[in-house]
Amino acid sequence: MTYIFQFGDVFKYTDTLLMGALTTLVLTVATTIIGVAIGILGAAGRTSGSRLWGRCALGYVEFIRNTPFIIQLFFVYFGLPSFGLKLSAETAAVIALSLSLGAYATEIIRAGIEGVPKGQREAGAALGLTGRQIFFLIVLKPAIAKVYPALTSQIVLVMLGSAAVSQIAAEDLTFAAQYIQAQNFRSFEVYLVTTFAYLVLAVLLRHACRLVGRRVFRMA
Repeated sequence: MTYIFQFGDVFKYTDTLLMGALTTLVLTVATTIIGVAIGILGAAGRTSGSRLWGRCALGYVEFIRNTPFIIQLFFVYFGLPSFGLKLSAETAAVIALSLSLGAYATEIIRAGIEGVPKGQREAGAALGLTGRQIFFLIVLKPAIAKVYPALTSQIVLVMLGSAAVSQIAAEDLTFAAQYIQAQNFRSFEVYLVTTFAYLVLAVLLRHACRLVGRRVFRMA
C-alpha cells in the first residue's frame, strides 16, 4: 500500500495554525511574566530564613513538582467552579502554567541566590540597606544572571508543555491541529506540520530569551 502525502489539505488551514501558534505564544509570554514573579517570591522565601515562609514555599514546590500538570490544569478549570470560580479556558491555562513554571523557577532562582557571594549582602548591610532592599537591589539581578540559561530552558519546556491546555479547549496550536485533523483526517501530515511549528516556536523563543539576556544581563 502506497501512502500519498497531501500537505495541501493541511495548509488550507494555515490561518487556523497561525492563530493557534499566536495563542501559544501569548500564553507563554503571560506565563513567563507571572511564573518568574512567583519563582522570585518563592526563592525569596526559601532563602529568607523565615521558617513559615520557607516551609510554605517548599510545600508549594514539592506539591507542584510531584503532581501531574494535566491534573493541576483540570483542577483549576473543572475544580474551581465548584467554589463559584468559573474561568475561561485561556485564563485557567495561564494560571496552571504559571503555577507550574513558578515552582521550577523557585528552585532555579534559589540556586542563583545561593551562588551570590555573601560579601555583597554584607556590603549592603554596611550601607544600611534593609533585607528587602538588599535582596531586590543587590542579590536578585546577579542571581538570575547566573541561572538565566537554566531559566530559559524551563520557559521553553513550559511552552512545549502548554500543548496540554488543548484538553480544556484552549485554542492553542495543538487545539488547532486537532481541529484540522478532525476536518481532513490527514493525521500524519497535520501532526508533522505541527511538530515543526513547535520546533520553530521553541527556537524563536530561545533566541528571544537570549536577546533579552544580552540586553538585561550583558551576556555574551
